[in-house]
Amino acid sequence: MAKRFGGRFSPQGGPRLDGSDPRPPARPAPGEINHPLQSRTRWITIMGIPFLLSAFWQDPVGLATHLGAFGSLAAGMLLTREGLQAEAAYDARRVARRPAVPRKLFGGILTGLGLAVGSYVPGAEAGAAIIGVAAGALHWLAFGPDPMRDKGMEGVDTFQQDRAHRIIAEGEAYLKAMQDAILRTSDRRLEARVAMFAATARELFARIEEDPDDIAATRRYLGIYLQGARDATVKFSDLYAQTRDPRARQDYETLLSDLETQFQARSRKLTEGDKANLDIEIGVLRERLAREGVRPVERPAEVGADPAELERTMTMDDLLMRRDADKQRR
Repeated sequence: MAKRFGGRFSPQGGPRLDGSDPRPPARPAPGEINHPLQSRTRWITIMGIPFLLSAFWQDPVGLATHLGAFGSLAAGMLLTREGLQAEAAYDARRVARRPAVPRKLFGGILTGLGLAVGSYVPGAEAGAAIIGVAAGALHWLAFGPDPMRDKGMEGVDTFQQDRAHRIIAEGEAYLKAMQDAILRTSDRRLEARVAMFAATARELFARIEEDPDDIAATRRYLGIYLQGARDATVKFSDLYAQTRDPRARQDYETLLSDLETQFQARSRKLTEGDKANLDIEIGVLRERLAREGVRPVERPAEVGADPAELERTMTMDDLLMRRDADKQRR
């Protein structure tokens, strides 16, 4: 995926002089979220192939047993892979729900069942059961448990979040269609330009995921604007693939720049709106504390106090003692 250029002197706000980046991390695309342990599931499935090959040299019961063992093992690894992808998507977001189905748990059960069935020998049922339990335990140690708790969901309207997820999924479909359509031009620079626009749009997606109450003000960005961008990309790709018209290319890149500016402005406005709301909440809380008799710390210039003393962290006991002292002075 292409990345936007930005440095310490970039007007778009790249990394600061201390190396930190003030911009929030971009929301990853659904197809780009991978778990580092995903490759293990493929190797475990490959190691189960002997069950499949040896099944055809067995009697009918052995054939069914070995085929069932390989099928259970392969299904367990498929569920485990999907569980790892769901966990990676969960970890990549600051606000996320736990997966609805614990796929890794069921994958471990199927894996243990497959190895127990594959190692079954008449008269040695206990040994097969031990192998199945050990396989399930090793699966849990190798892949870990599923996320079982929602993350960052305190105070979030679940109805609004479900609505936001549906609209964001529609927006992701538009972005995917744009990236697929631009491939017809066989131009790597245009592909990178569309990828940059998609990254900007996903920043707004991430902002909506964190605060779905803003979905009403941004719905046209996630629907109408992206749909128009998709239609324009499809028409431009068909035209440019045949004519290589530089004027059409310039107009298309200008359109992407204008849309990108609009998306960036909307993301910035939502962030500034949250800061304004936070300032209001802080102001109301300070007024309430003042009415309760807990006053804020006075400036050194006003009372001639020691600055080191005022910079010390104030505990609740300090505030209560200060309130009592104010009452005695009155």
